[in-house]
Amino acid sequence: MMSENNLIRQRLNDLREVMRREHLGAFVFPSTDPHNGEYVPDHWKGREWISGFNGSAGTAVVTMNSAALWTDSRYFIAAEEQLAGTEFQLMKLKMEGTPSIAQWLGQQLQTTTNNTQRPDSTEVGIDGSSCSASMVEQLIADLRREGGITLRTNLDPLKQIWYGRPPIPENPIEIQPLEYTGKSCREKLMEIRKALREVHADGMLVAALDDIAWTLNLRGSDVHCNPVFVSYLLIDTKKATLFVNRKKLTPAVISYLQQEGVVVGDYERIGQGIKDYFEYNILVDADEVNYTLYKKVERPIVKEPSPIPFLKTVKTDAEIAGFHRAMISDGIAMVKFLRWLKPAVEAGGETELSVDRKLTSLRAEQPLYRDISFDTIAGYQEHGAIVHYEATPETDVPLLPEGLLLLDSGAQYQDGTTDITRTIALGPVTEEQKRVYTLVLKAHLQLQNLIFPAGASGTQLDAIARSVLWREGLNYLHGTGHGVGSYLNVHEGPHQIRMEWKPAPLKPGMTVTDEPGVYLEGRFGVRTENTLLVVRHSETEFGQFLTFEPLTLCPIDKTPIVVEMLTDEERKWLNDYHQMVFEKLSPCLDEDDRKWLEDQTMPI
Repeated sequence: MMSENNLIRQRLNDLREVMRREHLGAFVFPSTDPHNGEYVPDHWKGREWISGFNGSAGTAVVTMNSAALWTDSRYFIAAEEQLAGTEFQLMKLKMEGTPSIAQWLGQQLQTTTNNTQRPDSTEVGIDGSSCSASMVEQLIADLRREGGITLRTNLDPLKQIWYGRPPIPENPIEIQPLEYTGKSCREKLMEIRKALREVHADGMLVAALDDIAWTLNLRGSDVHCNPVFVSYLLIDTKKATLFVNRKKLTPAVISYLQQEGVVVGDYERIGQGIKDYFEYNILVDADEVNYTLYKKVERPIVKEPSPIPFLKTVKTDAEIAGFHRAMISDGIAMVKFLRWLKPAVEAGGETELSVDRKLTSLRAEQPLYRDISFDTIAGYQEHGAIVHYEATPETDVPLLPEGLLLLDSGAQYQDGTTDITRTIALGPVTEEQKRVYTLVLKAHLQLQNLIFPAGASGTQLDAIARSVLWREGLNYLHGTGHGVGSYLNVHEGPHQIRMEWKPAPLKPGMTVTDEPGVYLEGRFGVRTENTLLVVRHSETEFGQFLTFEPLTLCPIDKTPIVVEMLTDEERKWLNDYHQMVFEKLSPCLDEDDRKWLEDQTMPI
């Protein structure tokens, strides 16, 4: 059987044959699909297939003589390992000296003298149906500045060279009951149309799969860990049309859509559906809709962000109640897991993969469990320093009764989505590990306990979480927090808590994670994460103020805490939080689990 590196080499050779026939100097493979999703069905994982890098974010670029892959800090270590032995050069985004894709292509295409490439091959290819209109238009402008390089968008070479390419999923769609959503499809369509009128738009094209699932109160299983289904939704003043593979529709779903006034069209006919759109204008979010469809629009375009994410992220009372129930289910599974973990490690035979399987099995026992919400990160010691590490049979290591295990995991329950990280001392830990662990906890509490004015965005709050780490010369390059869906995608926007400017304000009813960390390459990593609910705190002459309520119910390991480093306020919060965890979970536990939890939640 051909090795992975030889497979990559053969795929690059096949790609270059297509490029030669099409007179292309390079081809670009983004991570996205026609719906601009963060996680995509296997059919559109072209970047992974051509490069071997399987992280959720990255862009591969191939010329006739070279190849490179751009990704962010979450994946630097993993990408370096996965690209080793291939032609691909790792390009570290946001690091000094890293060229942009356009800059690199300008240099590569203008200096090529190898006879295998025509000297005038300064046209670059990209599949315009698999990347957003804004991304393509920016790339067109960037390439034009690099010596007049042009971009071709109507070619998908994978159709010719990817033998055995996975098909587009045909999994059945399910109805998400009103008891969990709190709003009917008709109500949501009314809200969307009202928002469209406010920006003087008659309709809109919806391409984001979680937005479609939320709007229609439907769920699917087309994307790993995300309960969504491949489709488009075209909304006008009178009706909404769902463009979907009809094989996915059960009789119950067909009847439901008819009752809600939603018409069904074929997925492949979305282009014609856009041409048949009869209203005066249409809102098209260029960050959401792919370039190929964007160029098919013949009506005047209202260039505004989609209103759906702003509606979706503020949870209904029913969704908030569902989150509380889901967190109890998840907390029960976590308590059972944590009580099992240390004795199992001491007995020997446990690995990163085995504890992942154990935790998933315990979650699967809970009511309304549907799936994990993302692939579990179980990183022991130095693997914990790889921000998005996912153990494989090749990287899996035994767990020993010493050091730290970073465990980032979550589940999809029909009434809510969970995302939690705990860093666990499996036995004796070093003084450095204790200090870093405590600093990360303090950073977590800086955000958790914050009171802030309504209208503030996550970017304005981000530095407050980091400040305790900055004082010690420490930092992390990922975001501090992201929104969480209601039995939807675990990453939900537009609000985020991160250093990059994200203007979306935090509003009561939004969910957001709180997950600072520190990663010391080759040594260990620490992250502590709860999912929070934005709630009202008070109102003064200066306006309304907000704060955060923790939703996650799971003890935070007290063993590595340097108690003297905590302020009285921080110590009180931890004790109060642990008391709440015990009060909410203990009635649901058997005697042994309850006694274990009582010990873990004793005040410090």
